[in-house]
Amino acid sequence: MASERITPVDLPDPRYEYGGDDHVFVDLAEEMSFTANFKAMAITQRVAERDIDGVVENCPGNASYMLRIDPDVVHPDDVIAELKDIEASIDVAEYAWESRVIDVPVLFEDPWTHETLMDFRDRHQDPDATDLEYSAELNGYDDVESFIDAFVGAPHMVTMVGFVPGLPWCFQMVPRERQLEVPKYVEPRTATPSRAVGFGGAFSVVYPVAGAGGYQLYGRTPVEVLDVDQELPAFEDSMVLPNPGDIINYRRIDRDEYDAIRDEVEAGTYEYDMADVTFSPEEFFEAPNEYNAQLLEAVA
Repeated sequence: MASERITPVDLPDPRYEYGGDDHVFVDLAEEMSFTANFKAMAITQRVAERDIDGVVENCPGNASYMLRIDPDVVHPDDVIAELKDIEASIDVAEYAWESRVIDVPVLFEDPWTHETLMDFRDRHQDPDATDLEYSAELNGYDDVESFIDAFVGAPHMVTMVGFVPGLPWCFQMVPRERQLEVPKYVEPRTATPSRAVGFGGAFSVVYPVAGAGGYQLYGRTPVEVLDVDQELPAFEDSMVLPNPGDIINYRRIDRDEYDAIRDEVEAGTYEYDMADVTFSPEEFFEAPNEYNAQLLEAVA
């Protein structure tokens, strides 16, 4: 694996669209790739740096991005002209941004998500298997343990935040041929525990609150990714912890560690293990395994 490399893909010309009266939507590619996502993050970060009059909010997506604008201040065509100028000036391979590596402990095969997934086997592709057993078989692994090893074997980058407030969509930082893939449930569940760790398509997620969901369920983390009241120290600046461009390190824990961490979270004393890093797409593309190991040293 040491010689692995990720080759950037060639992207089509961006497609610029109005989103009603007060949004501009930009489609960078029809399929997810590191190149498309890194470009979305680079452009939206540059938009924030320019502080363009009339741009109220900007949000990167997996292979696109969207800006909310005030049409009384700026015309969308003027915003699009500036976006085209930014797009032409960015070389993703040479771009870098400030990021964070965030340690997310996970109790896999926990009792709460297990009970939930068993309650909804009639909505699943394989009613006779658990979600982890189904995912392992579908991806060619001999057993659940080997599949979990692959899931935690490389970090996952937060490519966007959405579905519900605070939910991070994460793409594992490995070459395409090593990407894990699983479909969503045939029919969505009407229940999912808060802090459940799931997987759908090629994306891992952490459900911030209890509710409906359709991703395969693998485990549960004792830590929060959303704190509406901003009581925990890590949420002082925002009620949402993970931001696009952050890097999540899923780490296996046992029930004792889960309970100990959860006690600290509920007491308001838990301190997240995370570190500031500068992420370089060029270094990641050139040697992803070595670069991932270097990034994870920050939270080792």
